[in-house]
Formats: sequence, C-alpha cells, structure tokens
Amino acid sequence: MAENEIMNIMENADKELLLKMVVDAFRRTIVHYGQWFAEVSHQLGMEKAMQIEDSVWDASYANQMSRLGKTLGFTMENGIPSALLKLSKPQLLDLIEKQGINWLANDGIWFQAVENSYHMNDAKRCNDTCWGRFSPFEALRVKKLLGLPDNGGIAALKQALAFRMYAAINKQSIEDVDDNCIIFRMNECRVQSARKRRGLADYPCKSGGLVEYPTFAVTIDPRITTECIGCPPDEHPEGWYCAWKFTLHRNQQ
Repeated sequence: MAENEIMNIMENADKELLLKMVVDAFRRTIVHYGQWFAEVSHQLGMEKAMQIEDSVWDASYANQMSRLGKTLGFTMENGIPSALLKLSKPQLLDLIEKQGINWLANDGIWFQAVENSYHMNDAKRCNDTCWGRFSPFEALRVKKLLGLPDNGGIAALKQALAFRMYAAINKQSIEDVDDNCIIFRMNECRVQSARKRRGLADYPCKSGGLVEYPTFAVTIDPRITTECIGCPPDEHPEGWYCAWKFTLHRNQQ
C-alpha cells in the first residue's frame, strides 16, 4: 500500500461506519484500560495497582476530556464537563442512579454471558474474582472522594457504604450496635427482587459477598473485621436479603 493509502481508506468510509467507529473506539479504550489494571494487579499486587491507577486516571482523564471537548464543543471546569455543571441536584442524583443501574446491568450481562456459554460455577468464579478486585478499588475511590482519613474506624465505614454504587440503587440500612460495631443490611436488592418477581429462588451470592464486604471494609480501615450474619443461599427474613456485621478492633495494628 502507498504511504497514505491506509488513512485514505478510513477517510473515504461512509458516515454510518465512522459513527460506529467512534462508539467502538470508546469500547476499546475502556477494555484496554481495564486490561492494564488487571495485569498490573496480577504482576505487582492490588495495592500497588490501585496506587498506579490513581495517577494514571488523573493524566488519562485530563487528556481524553481535553481532546473530546475541542471536538464536541464543551469546556472543563475543575475537571468537570461544563454540561454537568448545569444540572440541578435532583438531576445529578437521577444521573448517579442511572449510572448505578448501568453498572449493575453490565455486571449481570457479563455473568449471564459466561453462565449461558459455560456453567454457573464458571460465572460465579469469575464474579467472585472480579469482586476481589473491584471492591477494594471502589473503597479506595470512595475514601478519596470523601477525603476519609486512614484508620477512620466505623464512622468512616458508614460514610463509605453510603457512596458505593449499590447505595444509589438498593435500599440499605445500618444499625449501630455500639461505637465499634454496626450491622449493615441490604433491605431491597434489585437482583434478588427481579428474581423474586420471576418466581425464582434467591441467587446464591454469599461467596461473592464474602469477598466483597471484607475487602471493602479493610480498605477503609484495616482494623475492621467482617462477619456474615446471613446471605443467600442462607435463609433470611422478609425485611432483608443479606446482613453483615462490621467490628472495629482498636488494639489491632
């Protein structure tokens, strides 16, 4: 091919194909970003991967939004696209809820794709491994978002639980046992409620929860231990699907 022939192929493509290419470019970027994070985690460990990702995101996000803004005609203010700054608080809360639903739907689509192609046990293994990576990552993001201190104890954990992706789409509650202990309950769960409406048994999510909740808690404060009170396939009362007890051990370093 001549020097510019490959470039000419794309320049001569029809608009429909170019529109698909724009969307697919976002997809490739997201997957590539995730693959980098997974491999750095594998090679260097989760703690180092999260530290590196923190600096990578700041640089990558700034670059991407600057370039997109020049093409799409929006500006950035303190790292936020100007269009978002115009939204009211109710609109922002609605947007966060929609993002949470999209996040959960994406999780479910991945699970079903593996389950349908192979077996539920394969899907559960993949799911539990993903939680082992995502839950501490989400805890670290929330910790930075809220400016929570290291070793913030139960007070920090309570705040952090309120800013998980789940918090925007499920009904949850916290019972204060004492200053060093709380019980967290998932009162309504979109996944389990959907199964209930279809006449299906609870999804047995305990294996994932035993990864998800302890890793989230120790990322907020390594002195916090997690105990499962109940989680499907365990039997549970009508008022909640799963419940977890978090205890702070002040003498633990």
